[in-house]
Amino acid sequence: MQLVRDALAGGLATAALMGAPAAAADENLFGYVTGAEPTPKGHQETYFWLTNRWDKGAGHYSANDLKVEYERGITDSFAASFYLKGQSIDVQGLRIDGYIPADNKYGMRASGIEASMKYSFLRPALDDLGLASYLSFSYNWLDPHSGQDKTTYQVDMKLLAQKYFMDGQVVLAGNLGLESTYAQREAIASLPTNDATGEPLEWPTTPEMEIEVTASTGLAYRFAPNWYVGAEALWQTEFETEVGTERWSLQLGPTLHYASRRWWATLTWMSQVRGGGTRYGPASFNGIAYPGQDDTHLQLIEKTKNEVRLKVGYNF
Repeated sequence: MQLVRDALAGGLATAALMGAPAAAADENLFGYVTGAEPTPKGHQETYFWLTNRWDKGAGHYSANDLKVEYERGITDSFAASFYLKGQSIDVQGLRIDGYIPADNKYGMRASGIEASMKYSFLRPALDDLGLASYLSFSYNWLDPHSGQDKTTYQVDMKLLAQKYFMDGQVVLAGNLGLESTYAQREAIASLPTNDATGEPLEWPTTPEMEIEVTASTGLAYRFAPNWYVGAEALWQTEFETEVGTERWSLQLGPTLHYASRRWWATLTWMSQVRGGGTRYGPASFNGIAYPGQDDTHLQLIEKTKNEVRLKVGYNF
């Protein structure tokens, strides 16, 4: 969380010194919702994403996800991106069968790579409604929940929609996505035991197949030159090979965006308001019931209570 706060402070201080016109093209007004406007032909952009996830309702849990992205407009309707990923994690005093087998703490490490493509059928700045497709492929070698070694291949497909109102003063966007995942955990030599049962914690190493469905929407309002304020909502559900519906969650939160001629920054805070999943009963650590779905009506096995995301982009 401190890393996010420091980066935000630096970004806002710089923003206060600049008064250039707002950026165009694939300017990200939202932290979690993807816009339908593509990067124009020949234009290039770099992005910096930093997401802090914290609080699973027991023990101590905090993780940072980093993405560094390069995007180029191939045509006026088609853009491609490449990402380098990293993560840091700090989990103490928390055990969850199959997800968090041990305490773990380390600084930022490389965790994966990703490539994506966006194709715009309709441009929101030119047509009544912007409509685009999005496709990404990713390979990761660290588990985002526990920080342990885990090989993951993912394919993510999205339909993107975007609409301008009041000459762009109000922007409405929405996404519908389907993600397919193949994952396999690496074996851990000596697993801790569950103090409530005396048995080793579960850490299955057989391959898993998962499908995740996502629906999200965001609304942004330009309240001053170069500044937008808004809100986002993100609903997700995941289906796993053997258990059917594994989890679902609903997150809501505010977003703040600033843009100059060459760069922009977006800050979003997402709070989980509801969640669950049919797989989970109360897990335990040291005989204490884990406050998952049954106790709090939140999904705290794979998700957290809070997330903050800072995105910074530079056009060149």
